[in-house]
Amino acid sequence: MGKDLADAFAAAREVFAEVDEALGQDLSGLMFEGPEDRLILTENAQPALMAVSLAVVRVLAAEGGVSLPGACGLVAGHSLGEYSALTAAGAFTLADAARLLKVRGRAMQKAVPVGEGAMAALLGLDLDTVREVAAEAAADGVCEAANDNAPGQVVVSGARAAVEAAVEIAKRRGAKRAVLLPVSAPFHCALMAPAAEAMAEALAGVDIAAPAVPVVANVTAAPVGDPDTIRRLLVEQVTGVVRWRECVLAMRDAGVDELVELGAGKVLSGLAKRTDKGLSGRSVGTPDDIAGFLNDL
Repeated sequence: MGKDLADAFAAAREVFAEVDEALGQDLSGLMFEGPEDRLILTENAQPALMAVSLAVVRVLAAEGGVSLPGACGLVAGHSLGEYSALTAAGAFTLADAARLLKVRGRAMQKAVPVGEGAMAALLGLDLDTVREVAAEAAADGVCEAANDNAPGQVVVSGARAAVEAAVEIAKRRGAKRAVLLPVSAPFHCALMAPAAEAMAEALAGVDIAAPAVPVVANVTAAPVGDPDTIRRLLVEQVTGVVRWRECVLAMRDAGVDELVELGAGKVLSGLAKRTDKGLSGRSVGTPDDIAGFLNDL
C-alpha cells in the first residue's frame, strides 16, 4: 500500500516519513510489506489511508504545481477521509492528522468489544426504508443507519444481533442484497459514544486552521470553514450518519461537475457516478494515474 508512490516520488516518501515520525511507528513499513492482518487494524488503517491520500496531494503539487485552492472549489472525504480532506485543505498539519486518526482508530476499536458489534450493507433500499428496517431491528439492540453512500446503498451499524436481524428484515422488504461487512467495530452509531468522547478530548488539544478550500462535512452535507465548527462536527461524526450521497449532491448543486478522488482505491468515484451519472469522476492514486491526470490538466 503506497509503495509505488514512495518508489516513484520523493514528495510521497517525505509524507510517509513524516507520518512515521509523528506516530513513533514504522507505519510505512507495515504499509509496504505487511502483514495485512496488522495493517487492517483500524488504528493502523486510518492513518495509512490518510497518508496515501496526502502523498498524492503532495506529489501533484511537486510534479505539476497543482494546489488545492487553485484547482478545486470544494473538498470532502468519507468518514476518516474527512481528516484527509481537512489536512489537504490546510486545516490540520499532517502530523496532527496522523495522531488524531491513531487516537480515533484505537478509541473506535475500544468502544465495543470485538464480535459484539457489526455493520451490514443493505442494497436496493432508500434511506427512509433502511431507517424503518433499523428501527424494527432495534428490538434486538442498537441498530442505526450509518452510511448513506449512494442511492440504494445504505449501511447499518450496531449490536451484532440487531444488525443480523436488519439483514433478514431488509430481505423481506425487497433489498436486492443484504450482507454483513468484514469490519472490526460498529462505526457511526450510538455505540461509538465513548470514542466520540475520546475524540472531543483529542481535538481540544489540536490547533485547527480555517481550510483554504471549504470542506463538505459528513454529518451536515454542507460546506464548513469555521475551525470551531469543524471541531464540533468531527466529534459528531463519530456517532453520526456519513451523509455521502448528500455530500455529492451538495457539491453538484454548488456547481461542481468533476470529482477527483485522491488516494487509495476507486470506491468514492463509483459512488459519485451512482449518485449522479452526469458527474465526471476519476481516481488518482498511482504513478500512472498521476501522470495521466497531470497530462490532462
